[in-house]
Order: sequence, then structure tokens, then C-alpha cells
Amino acid sequence: MKKKLIATVASSVAFLLIAAIAYASGSKDVRAADIEQAVVPQADGSVTSNAPAMPEAAKLTTATNNTAYIRELPDGDPVGFHEVWGYVMSGRESEFDASMPITDLCLFSADINSYGEFASIPDPTALKRNYKGRVHLVITCEGRSLTHFCIDPQYGVRKKLIAEIAKAAKRYDGIQIDFETIPARDAANFRSFLGDVRAAIGNEKWFSVAVPARIREISDDIFNYKKIVQLADRVIIMAYDEHWSGSKPGPIASMEWCRKVAEYASSVIPQKKLVMGLPFYGRTWQSPSNASAWYFSGVNRIMNENNAHTISREDGIPYFSFETTVTVTGYFEDTISLVNRCRMYQSMDVRKIAFWRIGQEDPSFWPWLMLD
Repeated sequence: MKKKLIATVASSVAFLLIAAIAYASGSKDVRAADIEQAVVPQADGSVTSNAPAMPEAAKLTTATNNTAYIRELPDGDPVGFHEVWGYVMSGRESEFDASMPITDLCLFSADINSYGEFASIPDPTALKRNYKGRVHLVITCEGRSLTHFCIDPQYGVRKKLIAEIAKAAKRYDGIQIDFETIPARDAANFRSFLGDVRAAIGNEKWFSVAVPARIREISDDIFNYKKIVQLADRVIIMAYDEHWSGSKPGPIASMEWCRKVAEYASSVIPQKKLVMGLPFYGRTWQSPSNASAWYFSGVNRIMNENNAHTISREDGIPYFSFETTVTVTGYFEDTISLVNRCRMYQSMDVRKIAFWRIGQEDPSFWPWLMLD
């Protein structure tokens, strides 16, 4: 669904702040009218629901402010999967509710520092209180240089890191590796690293690997599905960010693109090991983007183009300001789009899905998902 708004810079900034809150924290203000389609009036004046039972965490709140987007709900029955994985940010464990139909929680994340050590390790006990499913620790490593340093055996850090991972695994049901910035020349080092982690944590622990989306085989691919699947119990396909902050506006994960990703993944990854990832988040783009570095020679041109003819000074430093009209385009996921994508995957015989991330979702989605 595409939403376009035209406003002044001040208005667009306010919109971006609201969007950031909605999709980063998962909180949404919803009017009572949002649930009109979910209730049916009875003769005695009471109402009954025509939607699946809603877990505590998914109940709608009532707000007095005007709501531009009125939530719509899909038709038909809930969709079922054998495994449902969900990511939870460390420090945001409260955004998860044990009533959600989640079999596998991925706690994000234990990040690696410049010494090849964990900067910190999330505590799984915050999730285990009322949750009966599996909890996985996600290991991340940010930056190409740091990743190279940690997985290339010649530096001596890799062996220490693997021992730390094995130690941390004792508190979790599984370990997931989510390294996304791997230098091309380290493809072989990455795969041998995965093999060493698998051996170090033992077969009694689940081992999963998160990989970016592909629609076809790529020559010399660092994330070669065929090779990685041999080393892992589950391969999580991150089928999102088809459009990203630096791209043109578009869906985070369009239906046709997701279909192509799932078709390719299913052709090389056994059904037992394939987990298709879905986005809960949305994103906004602004056009034109006026934030940039300028040459001195361009200052007069920019000021004249925007009818700004006054210079002020702050501590002797010149500055100017102007207002302009911008177009903000936002794409987001709601219950209809999520259920449609789930049904598409189900029709393709995908039996396992994962969500990035819990807390960012439309809360009315959960009643439409079940475990089979």
C-alpha cells in the first residue's frame, strides 16, 4: 500500500518522527473505529467478534486523536505454519508476549567488539519466564574490516571467538550467525567459520544462519545457499529490504519479489531447513532531499532557487534558512499485507517463517497466525 504526503519541511519532519516511533517501537494509536469490522452487533445490544481470538498483547487501544489510516482486516481463516521465529531486541523483551504463536525466539544480539570478544550478551531469562519455546542467541559482527579480522584464522582471534560462542551457547537453545558485511575474499573463511561454530556448540544445540535474499544463484556468492545449508539446522532468508533507505521508494518486500526469493530458496534448501523472513517494519523516503554538503560557489544559487535572501550570523558564522515543499512516501506492513504474504508462502509449501522484528508489527496481525 502506498501513502503519499506533501507538506512543509516542518510537517515532514513531524511525520518522520511519528513513523520512526511507530515502526521502531511498535506502538500505534488506534481509534475504536478501527475494530468496526471485527465486531457484530447482537439483538440484545451486545457485540460478538467475527475475527479470531486476540491475544492480550494484540488488543487495540483507543485514542482521541484523528487517525488517517483505518485498519483493515483480511477475509478468510488464519494461516498456519510449523515453526514461527521472531526476533526480539535486547532491552525490549517486554515487547514480546508469551501468547504470541512463536516457536523460536531470536534474541538480538551479541555483537563482537574490536578485540574479537562479545561487547555484551543478552540475558535469556527475561524471555523464559512464561515462554515455553526455544530461545536462540544471535551473533552479529558489524563492519567488513572487523569481520575479516574475526574470521580469518591468521590473526588468532577466531579460535578465541568460537570458544566464547560455545560458552554462551550453554545458556541458549541455539546459536544464530548473522554476519552481513563479509569481504568477498573471505567467503571460504566464513564457511569454515560456520563449520567450526557448528562443531563447537555440539549437535544438541540448534545452529542457524541468517542470509540475504537471492532470486538466483550468484557467481562466487559469499552467502551461497547450497554450501551454507550443509552447515546449519535452519537457514533464515532475510526476504526484506528490497527497497532501502538509499533506494527509490518502494515496498520493503513486494509480493512478486518475495515469490521469486522463495522459489529460488526452495529449489536449493530442503523444506526442513528453510525459514522465510518477513518484515514488520515500514520506511519513509523524502523527495527532494535537501540535506547535503555544499561548495561555497553553490551557496548563492541555492539561496536564489529557494527565495532565501537573508544571511544571519551565529558567533560570526553565516547561516540561512528557507522552507520548501517536499513529498514524503511511506511503505508499511499491515495485517492484510502480512496475511497475504503468509498465505503465498503457505501455498508454496513453505512451512517455517520468521519476523523482523517483534514490537514493530500491527498488533492485530497475531490472531491471524497459528501453529500447525
